[in-house]
Amino acid sequence: MKKLFLITAVIIIGLLLIKRKDMTWRQSILKTIYPLIMLKGKLFPGSKDVQVNKAQTQPVNSFYTLKAVNNHGDTIDFSQFKGKKVMIINTASDCGFTGQYDELEKLHQQYKDKLVMLAFPANDFKEQEKNDDAAIAEFCKINYGITFMIMQKTHVIMGAEQNPVFQWLSHKEQNGWCGQAPVWNFSKYIINEEGVLTHFFSQMISPLSKDVEGGLTN
Repeated sequence: MKKLFLITAVIIIGLLLIKRKDMTWRQSILKTIYPLIMLKGKLFPGSKDVQVNKAQTQPVNSFYTLKAVNNHGDTIDFSQFKGKKVMIINTASDCGFTGQYDELEKLHQQYKDKLVMLAFPANDFKEQEKNDDAAIAEFCKINYGITFMIMQKTHVIMGAEQNPVFQWLSHKEQNGWCGQAPVWNFSKYIINEEGVLTHFFSQMISPLSKDVEGGLTN
């Protein structure tokens, strides 16, 4: 009985330490175990987890003709991003990979003079982003201190409702070479200073990995 009591006490204390004030239990647990979730990608990356435009194939349709609406309802014209690298990520608040928000913010702070980062929240994968735009912005600010641009909640997977930005990213008829739509939350795309899509990274690749760093520095 004493042993059972001690085990129960340890479990309760552990859970109390895990629980974040401004997160649900699910969000708190997922944030805690995020390093374990990422182990597979570090040790055994898949052949499609990192895709590179080695031939530097030019887009058929210009990246700079695209527009998108941010979290505050303002239309963002991508032509203003000429001369800078752009990283586009589809995000969600209740995902095992939501911990990447921390890493994305670190990356943003490191490269913010030459990198534009755009997060597109979506509820496309297992309904892991049920919040509205205001709640998403609050969640990102309070729990991860996000300072990069968060866009209006949208759809990123293939289909009639797919956001035009992700249509461009996932159709080689538009971007020139890549046919890879997001496979889960926190898929990442890099566009270079000339508007060329150069890299795709799945959710299994950390934003702070050497592969991503290489995509930003080359």
